[in-house]
Amino acid sequence: MTPCYHRNRMSVIDFLFGRPLASYEEQSESIDAAKGIPIFGLDALGSAAYGPEAALTLLIPLGLAGVHYIVPISISIIVLLAIVCFSYLQTIPAYPAGGGSYTVASENLGPNLGLLAAAALMIDYVLVVAVGISAGIGALISALPTWEPYTLPLCMGTLLIITVINLRGVSETGAIFLFPTYLFVGSLFGAIAIGLGKTILAGGHPMPVIAPHKLPAVTESAGLWLLLKSFSSGCTAMTGVEAVSNGVQAFREPRAKHAQITLATIIGILIVMLAGIAILCRAYHIGATPPGQSGYQSVLSQLVSAVTGRGWFYYTSIASVLIVLVLQANTAFADFPRVCRAVAQNGYLPRAFANRGRRLVYTHGIYALVILAGAILALFGGVTDRLIPLFAIGAFLAFTLSQAGMVLHWKRVGGRHARHSMFINGAGAIATAATTVVVMVSKFAEGAWVTVLMIPALVALMKNVRGHYDRLLNEISSKDPLPTSGFRAPVVVVPMDNWTLISQKALRFALTLSDEVIGVHVASSEEPSAIKEDWPRLVEQPARAAGLPVPKLEVLQSPYRYVIGPLLEFVLEVERRYQDRTIAVVMPSLVEAHWYHSFLHNQRAELLTALLLFRGGDRIVIVNIPWRSHVDS
Repeated sequence: MTPCYHRNRMSVIDFLFGRPLASYEEQSESIDAAKGIPIFGLDALGSAAYGPEAALTLLIPLGLAGVHYIVPISISIIVLLAIVCFSYLQTIPAYPAGGGSYTVASENLGPNLGLLAAAALMIDYVLVVAVGISAGIGALISALPTWEPYTLPLCMGTLLIITVINLRGVSETGAIFLFPTYLFVGSLFGAIAIGLGKTILAGGHPMPVIAPHKLPAVTESAGLWLLLKSFSSGCTAMTGVEAVSNGVQAFREPRAKHAQITLATIIGILIVMLAGIAILCRAYHIGATPPGQSGYQSVLSQLVSAVTGRGWFYYTSIASVLIVLVLQANTAFADFPRVCRAVAQNGYLPRAFANRGRRLVYTHGIYALVILAGAILALFGGVTDRLIPLFAIGAFLAFTLSQAGMVLHWKRVGGRHARHSMFINGAGAIATAATTVVVMVSKFAEGAWVTVLMIPALVALMKNVRGHYDRLLNEISSKDPLPTSGFRAPVVVVPMDNWTLISQKALRFALTLSDEVIGVHVASSEEPSAIKEDWPRLVEQPARAAGLPVPKLEVLQSPYRYVIGPLLEFVLEVERRYQDRTIAVVMPSLVEAHWYHSFLHNQRAELLTALLLFRGGDRIVIVNIPWRSHVDS
């Protein structure tokens, strides 16, 4: 009978994560474009809140002139975004099973470049979580400045909440995120529409309801290098574009069509947001404030305040920005485990990453993502601006490898529209490669060198994992038939604490395995060995009377009261003594009715088992004999 604590434990897990889903229920977890936008688009949509701000932050030394440069910088980003969008619209139908950078690059460019794409994507997704959460908390602090000292705890608490939500499964996560996503889009579209209307009516010079942060005096001239750095920071608005192509299998049939609609909708919304924010920042003279300092206020907070004031619309908009920025980490939660799964299926990551959990999600990938993102948030104190230099390199490197791989794909498969497709993907590869170089060079000294080092280090780690699996396979693989000669019963060792029903059950089982059974007991000078005196009456006489082999008893003296050490050395000595025999250690184990009762007992059986596995040879086998206690309290 299952103990009652199991039922209580399961009910709590079901409450937090939902009931377990069977494999045949996978179809019910598939999604359409409406749910695909919040699941796979939050990263891209949420980046509208910090992409322009990242660009404006680097333009602070230019004062008012810096605000005017945000429009051409945003136009450049939008053009690049459109090129990448058209490229991935080509990729989705070509790889309906999921055409992420790893899959495309591995198939068309070879396994090494495929691993490079996978490493870039993994690092990018970890940063998506860290940057998204820190940006969301930054939006909260803009509205509630007194909460600034609690930035990191707020980030960590948010990470925990998002983890629980994502462990509930794809479909339910999409339903939870549906309302805040469309509230965010509606609020920002509303602010942009109102602001553009006021700008047109005012002849391009609207009066703000609440004046934005005063722009600083000019301290630097607008050089090409500064503008390139600003452009590279603004390119963080393009992260997450690949997510849909990675997650095609999450959509319902026809999968490719739903994925294309989702991607086109996400990019269309993002382009409107980036263009609207750039135009309004220029019209209302809105610049960035130094992040991480007292008085910080996000660009979106200043923009909505200038357009509508600080009424209900402002707080609704900022709340939606906060929620979406925080929830945009869901894109990484949806895609990072899928990338890990694809890599693990090829043997470059532990195989557990390819296994789906109780809610049909790849839970090991989620756990790894949470640990890595939490470590980065703690390292950088939860401040977005400190993470921006690490961002975007992985995304653009993955873009480049994916598009270059698609060029070779179209060249190989040919067809009526192959040249047209090659041109689109080729243009995407060239544009993203150039952007990768710009981002890498401009941000290298500010921390991007960390990402540049992390990517090859991760590639090396994955190749080592595959090497381990290959070596192990070579060691254990066999096509020989089952050997049927040289069978001998094992020498059986039964560790015994005292004579109880537990040790009695273990000894009975040992006698079914072999004629050579050795009971072993560790005695100290402090406690007399009762089992030695009673052994003839309790074991030897009944065995002889039944015509069974008589087990021997070895009593090990332990003047220092050690138990595990003498038992371990005895088994290893038996292994050395019987060079041609298997040594079976029959381990009596007490299984309590309640898990908390296990703290009332020593864990010698578990510890001895672990030590024998690590120190013992191939001829030592361990058999656990459980005795299930029915003591209820």
